[in-house]
Amino acid sequence: MTPTITAFKNSPDRGRGLARDMRVRWALEEVGQPYEVRLVSFAAMKEPAHLALHPFGQIPTYEEGGLALFESGSIVLHLAQTRAGLLPDDANARARAITWLFAALNTVEPPLVERGMAAIMERDKPWFEQRLPMLDARVHKTLGELSRRLGDAEWLDGAFSAGDLMMIGVLFRSKPLGMLGDYPNIAAYVARGEARPAFQRAFDAQLAVFNSHQPAG
Repeated sequence: MTPTITAFKNSPDRGRGLARDMRVRWALEEVGQPYEVRLVSFAAMKEPAHLALHPFGQIPTYEEGGLALFESGSIVLHLAQTRAGLLPDDANARARAITWLFAALNTVEPPLVERGMAAIMERDKPWFEQRLPMLDARVHKTLGELSRRLGDAEWLDGAFSAGDLMMIGVLFRSKPLGMLGDYPNIAAYVARGEARPAFQRAFDAQLAVFNSHQPAG
């Protein structure tokens, strides 16, 4: 059965690959799994039909047969565990890849999201300028630690895995902040992910949705 995922009908990221359905699209492309996309509006995300799939009214969701999942990390992990190509065969390496997937979501993403949201929601607040150095410091601390661990390696732990897919997907959130320039090895790491054909197919598919909902002319 062909899986169906949900994505924004009108994405606030303007097709830049920041919306979290990008991670799921990329995983599906990496494992060669055809999929369908159901686009949802912001209003529809809060309606009972969508809330039955995602109790917090967000995207993406994943449906396949009688299985319904939400949260991009859960969906990517499910795909990695049920299809070949995103997890190594060795048990220890497999566990490390999954650890990196969780590190991306639990350690690397939160300070990036907080910094990005502050720039959008708090820029006109009187406390923004005082708070900004603290937010930047949190991001730089995390990126610095990741940079030291990555070193000159191509991927985080041997071959490309679901851990790299999720980490690069998360690091995309640092691109609008202009912070990757301080970490050339991370910038090169993200570029290697972007160069993968599966990434390009997923990015193009997400961008096509945005372009298709722009006014003509």
